[in-house]
This record gives sequence, C-alpha cells and structure tokens, in this order.
Amino acid sequence: MLSLRLRRALLLTGWLLAGLTASAQAATGSWSAQVPGLMVAMSDRASASQNASPPAAANLRTKLLERIQWQFSHPPGALLNAWLCHPEQCVALTGMRGSTTALAGRTAGVPLHFRFALRPGQRPVRVQGLQMIVNYQ
Repeated sequence: MLSLRLRRALLLTGWLLAGLTASAQAATGSWSAQVPGLMVAMSDRASASQNASPPAAANLRTKLLERIQWQFSHPPGALLNAWLCHPEQCVALTGMRGSTTALAGRTAGVPLHFRFALRPGQRPVRVQGLQMIVNYQ
C-alpha cells in the first residue's frame, strides 16, 4: 500500500500535469487569410502579393509558427517560381497547394506574403486564389 503522503503527492502531480497539458493545448491556434491575385510579368524580378496579416484581435507576439498551408492557382502550363515569405525568411513552394513547416519557430504575429517570378521565356501570368492557413503554438 502507498502511504497517504505518497498518494497525495501523486494526485497533486497528476493535477499539475493535467493543468499544464490543458494550458499547452489552449495556446495552439490558427489564422487564415486570402489576398488578391496579381500579374506576374518578369523572370528577373519577383512580384510580391499583398500581405496576409493575422487578425488584429489575436495577441500573437509571443506565439511561434508551426505549419502553414497554402493555395494559389494559375493557368495550365504556366511555369512559375513561388515562395511563401515571412519577414525573416522566404521558403520555396513546391506547387500550387501544400503545406510547410520550414518557417516553424518564427514569430506568428507578423504579416506573410507570396512571391512569384516567371521562369525564363514565359509570358506574363495572372496568379489568383492566394490563400493560407497559419498554425501556431
């Protein structure tokens, strides 16, 4: 049999761990944004989208990015280079939709944006449907 003192200590430890787990889960969140499309006309200079900003009511100064899901579209056959940019770093995107953890650990409370550049020899392209879902901890 466990002593009364040991049982109380185990019970208190369980309550503390449950409280910490609940706090960690409560700190997780997400925000999403859509930004207007843009015309990409150059291969030697990238075009930037408007900023996608977190909601003003969210206090994310101390939160960190985890995963970002993105989506955009362009005409079939168009060849573009695409990036998702945080003020500290840009990440090359692998297609018109996907997700990345490459910006994990960066501040979550700052605007993000897309960047696009034509591949050499391509005609100007309209990129639209720019969306992202930002998960943070």
